[in-house]
Amino acid sequence: MSEDNIHHEDPKHHEGNPAEEMVEEGSPIEPETPAEESEKDAIDKELEIFQDLQRLQADFVNYRARVERDRGAERQAAIAEAIRAFLPALDDLTRAESHGDLEEGTPMAAVATKLKNAGEKFGLKSFGAKGDKFDPEHHDALVQTPNAEVSEAVIADVIELGYMIGDRMLRPAKVAVFVTPE
Repeated sequence: MSEDNIHHEDPKHHEGNPAEEMVEEGSPIEPETPAEESEKDAIDKELEIFQDLQRLQADFVNYRARVERDRGAERQAAIAEAIRAFLPALDDLTRAESHGDLEEGTPMAAVATKLKNAGEKFGLKSFGAKGDKFDPEHHDALVQTPNAEVSEAVIADVIELGYMIGDRMLRPAKVAVFVTPE
């Protein structure tokens, strides 16, 4: 062999090709090539767009649920206001019925029944009966009369019934109350 060949085959003396540099174990990772960087940037951008779309979809679902809830609340408020306008007529019919002025089979008795049925269709309920426990959240006490026979405030008489739709109070009951003597 010639000296040139020996010189190049010697493992201790290797000039090597600069493009074939050896990477030592534990050395930093080689920088990415421009093609790998642009592919990584594209994937990151796609991920960002996907996450934005997920957030947008969640926002839309929340918005739609909020609109439906608000629509239901607005509907209930409109029903409550419409029925509230008819409460004085219901009061008059209730008073007429209690005085015996609404005889069964008469046109006015039929109108009273239709109005009550229409209110019930929308969940209208009356409250405030004689003998019930007085609750200042649901009853307005117009008259208080001391009575030794009661241990707590009790409704003595109902002047006007109270009305609710669901859990929404339209009007408190106007009542006379028996209270304990002091």
